[in-house]
Amino acid sequence: MSISILGIFVADLVFFGEKIPVEGETILGKNFVIGPGGKGSNQAVAAAKAGAKTFFISKIGDDQFGSMATEIYKNSGVDYSNVIISKDHSTGAAGILVNEETGANAINVFPGAAGAITIKDIDKAEEAIKNSSIFLTQLEAPKDVVTYALKKAHSLNVKTILNPAPAAEIDESLFSMIDYFTPNETEASFYVDHDVETHEDAEKAAMQLLDKGIKNVVITLGEKGAFFANSEEKFSLPIANLSNPVVDTTGAGDAFNAGFAAALTEGQNIKDALKFATATAGLSTTKIGTANSMPSREEIDKLL
Repeated sequence: MSISILGIFVADLVFFGEKIPVEGETILGKNFVIGPGGKGSNQAVAAAKAGAKTFFISKIGDDQFGSMATEIYKNSGVDYSNVIISKDHSTGAAGILVNEETGANAINVFPGAAGAITIKDIDKAEEAIKNSSIFLTQLEAPKDVVTYALKKAHSLNVKTILNPAPAAEIDESLFSMIDYFTPNETEASFYVDHDVETHEDAEKAAMQLLDKGIKNVVITLGEKGAFFANSEEKFSLPIANLSNPVVDTTGAGDAFNAGFAAALTEGQNIKDALKFATATAGLSTTKIGTANSMPSREEIDKLL
């Protein structure tokens, strides 16, 4: 079975330093890397490397950054036949600041061509969506397009995953069409009436989100692991036990979502799928970069 993913590709411009500067502050950096990024694109690369047949739906520019995108799709096995190459828009970019001591990051994203994807483009990709067992998307693409695509996937009886990143207002009528809702603690806080920092906070938030009509809620809590809940069960999950140190957490959430989707397409139960997701995410933090840091299936299986 396959996964279809709607999202954006941007070139990541990553700056490493002893700290992330605050407003008005300048620091001298320690390293600089350019590589492929964008949440949806990262997820597509991670899902393909994790062994899933993966269709990516997006729009890029006919430029150097766009060529970076097609190159990594070729190398990782992503089907990018539904990635439109536009001569009217430039490929987007993201400025990423990383604390090299902790791996923490701050990100500013300009979607570029991917921000110009339309509902008609989703209609053209209907066959890929229909032939998938999982449809995964985020909130970096235009919201009306994301909403339309989720409704289309739901109408085609395809299981949907919404990774609400970055957090944004969602029409509440959409919640009943979401099979899996996967915010991190910051994003979860946006959708409920309290801060989410602990597993107890996550449980309280998950109950509120389930009440909105979402079928399954997964809240990731960084180094604290993750929390899962649906109408039948709820449990916490620790992070993966890594042998190598964490060097860059950028893209870990994308790796988690991709690993989770890939495991679900294989028919793994929820607990095993989440363990697979935490292993995928954990391994991604041991390398610098986003798409380039996504682990192979062999690496994931070895850790598990």
